[in-house]
Amino acid sequence: MTEEQPVPPYEPPPPPPSPPERVPFWGYSDLFLFIGMAIPSMVAGVFLVKGVLLAFHLHPSIRAVELLPAQFLGYLILFLILLAIFRLQYGRPFWRSLGWVDSHMPVLQLVIYGMLAAFAVALASTFLKMPETDTPMKELLSDRTSMILIGIFGVTVGPLCEELAFRGFLQPLLVRSLGVVPGIVGAAIPFGLLHLQEYGYSWRHALLIAAAGAAFGWVRHRTGSTRASTIMHAAYNALFFLALFAQKGDLPHT
Repeated sequence: MTEEQPVPPYEPPPPPPSPPERVPFWGYSDLFLFIGMAIPSMVAGVFLVKGVLLAFHLHPSIRAVELLPAQFLGYLILFLILLAIFRLQYGRPFWRSLGWVDSHMPVLQLVIYGMLAAFAVALASTFLKMPETDTPMKELLSDRTSMILIGIFGVTVGPLCEELAFRGFLQPLLVRSLGVVPGIVGAAIPFGLLHLQEYGYSWRHALLIAAAGAAFGWVRHRTGSTRASTIMHAAYNALFFLALFAQKGDLPHT
């Protein structure tokens, strides 16, 4: 009799590989919710500031003293909503999810990029023959105190919040759906339109700001870092505010 060959133990087949993680992990339903909550958040910021002023019987004569805290609170409420979406629905962190990571690009290089973008926009504005009309932005910058306050806001909170919203949240979703170039441009267009009202609905200003937004978006995509695009954006704004202090004008800072 021949010896029976031992039967090898049964080994189940390996599980199928898990599908690659979707990047970014959020979708258009989250984007629509974010957009839908933008105006209520800003309105809530206005009412909170007005409530504090009324409670303490304060009547600031400078509009920026009321406007900037209201805008800051509006952004804060909006990003707290986004944080709740990331945490509760996806179990993900806020800052890292929006690309707030080290870019491995020197800060000085990012500052130079921002200043080059500002020079390019200033040069383009001469060819577009920007209209010399009174705009809400020009009226807001009518006194030195307002210029200082808006200048500080414009190189700190403003770039941070706008980059988190447009290059951190919106752009990766559009790049995933449309491709790199259409995604960057697609995020830059609403960024330009956001500033339309403050420049008296001048399409030239909106076009140049959208072009600057595309430059910020290129840096965001190249480095994978919203921190990098924020530094570039802040440098861009800083150069325009320095020019305004040197000789008051109406150039399209963001």
